[in-house]
Amino acid sequence: MNTAEEVTLEDRDLSALAGELGEGVKLAMELVVKLAEVSRADQLIDISRAHIDGCLYHGQAGVDFAQRMVDSGTSVSVPTTLNVSSLDLLHPELYRGEEADAREARRLMDLHVDLGCKPTWTCAPYQLPDRPELGEQIAWGESNAIVFANSVLGARTNRYGDFADLACAITGRAPHSGLHTDEGRLATVVVEVEVADELLDEDLLYPLLGHWLGANCGVEIPAIEGLDERADEDRLKALGAAAASSGATAMFHVVGVTPEASTLQAVTRSGGLRRLTVDSDALATARMQLGWAKGNIGAVSVGTPHMSSAGLTKLANQVSGLRTVVPFYVNTSRSSLAEAGDSALSSIQAFGATIVTDTCTYITPIIGDVSGPVMTDSGKWAYYAPGNLGVGVVIGSLAECITSAVAGEVHLDERFGA
Repeated sequence: MNTAEEVTLEDRDLSALAGELGEGVKLAMELVVKLAEVSRADQLIDISRAHIDGCLYHGQAGVDFAQRMVDSGTSVSVPTTLNVSSLDLLHPELYRGEEADAREARRLMDLHVDLGCKPTWTCAPYQLPDRPELGEQIAWGESNAIVFANSVLGARTNRYGDFADLACAITGRAPHSGLHTDEGRLATVVVEVEVADELLDEDLLYPLLGHWLGANCGVEIPAIEGLDERADEDRLKALGAAAASSGATAMFHVVGVTPEASTLQAVTRSGGLRRLTVDSDALATARMQLGWAKGNIGAVSVGTPHMSSAGLTKLANQVSGLRTVVPFYVNTSRSSLAEAGDSALSSIQAFGATIVTDTCTYITPIIGDVSGPVMTDSGKWAYYAPGNLGVGVVIGSLAECITSAVAGEVHLDERFGA
């Protein structure tokens, strides 16, 4: 394994390590160099931007780390966006947790803003107006953002967890390893999707496929054959988020769709690769694993990752003239909400839905006691909510969620095995 001496460092890196740029930068650079050592990187590279996951409150360690950086006069050196927090600052009345936790969560948010980060409060920074381009070197936290950046945008980032993401943002540097490299982005397994063509038109296929990918491919990079241009950004977002939840997927290729996969040969090494097939039966199993039930539902939560402006407009159109009979939560970002406009917001609110910004209902105590499972269109929400919230889950398409919310009971399309 490389040692610190074997990682080629530039004069500015050495100055940072020597403390010449301040104690906060010194600590951040020590973390980045340690990351380079364990990932066997030979050098550090410049990054153009960062996205911080560590602004989500998990306990005192995160607050202490951010406070130490602020106290040392440190700030980020590249444009840096912030992930969801533990609070909805636009709708504070929704919070149902402990006040002490809320105070520390707000303190953590404020500290990151003090460090020069942008208060975007979204898990989907790729939906912001300025987003990374093909080949751009970045350092992003948040699992779904990482897989979307690599796969759909063709930007380059490894999986940067809490503290590491901020360290990269402060130094403007990252290890040249893994998904930052050409070789590290090649597919390691080929996945053939063999389902009826009509199912490619169905939103639900994509989170189910993502859940299957994560469970069956783990940390590998799959090259997916059998999808086409109907796999738009919102559907690929759902696929990637589910795959990064059930597995450790940080990148996938969709042959003929994603930017680096014009052909299978373009994203694979020479020689044979392991091949897997996913069919309708496999997707039906994925649906059962994520959550299926009959009877009454207690609530609905959609928009995880944060619903895009296009998704909000779609939701507004589908709920026009309808009324939910159960609590219905829509998770989205401030940016997408503003882009969708007042008309979409009015339609969603007339339906009886509650808008949630800055956070998400599976990580923040917003949904109260419910009698019956919670329905969702998200593979990620379905994967994490049972453990986080102690609720049962039913996964369905957005249309199924709406129909079920109006009826107060589960209504599912049987083509995915329900």
